[in-house]
Amino acid sequence: MGDVTNLEEAKGNMTDAAREESLVVSLSKTYEFEGEKISEIDFSGLEDVTAKTMIKANKVLVSSGDVQILPENSLHYALIVAADCTAYPIEFYEQLNPKDAIRVKNTVTGFFFGDESD
Repeated sequence: MGDVTNLEEAKGNMTDAAREESLVVSLSKTYEFEGEKISEIDFSGLEDVTAKTMIKANKVLVSSGDVQILPENSLHYALIVAADCTAYPIEFYEQLNPKDAIRVKNTVTGFFFGDESD
């Protein structure tokens, strides 16, 4: 019986490790921003996002005139959340090429809509 518990714990730890690794996004190129060279972004701050963060992102969208039916699926919303939970401001994210912008969006939305059984 003890082996089953240890196996379940190991499986849970591997899932946590895989999740943390999946929150580091490698970019298609190195960007320079405010003297720093950036080739990957750590999105582990998504773990600390709250409904308040999401409401704030929604308010930024609305105040900019970008009204969305499903804001959490929009690129702009994802970049606002990304700026809130990483070390880089929205100005950094706005300079990303389309491929990297979509990677960021997919990371944020994937985190929000991932396995809902967690």
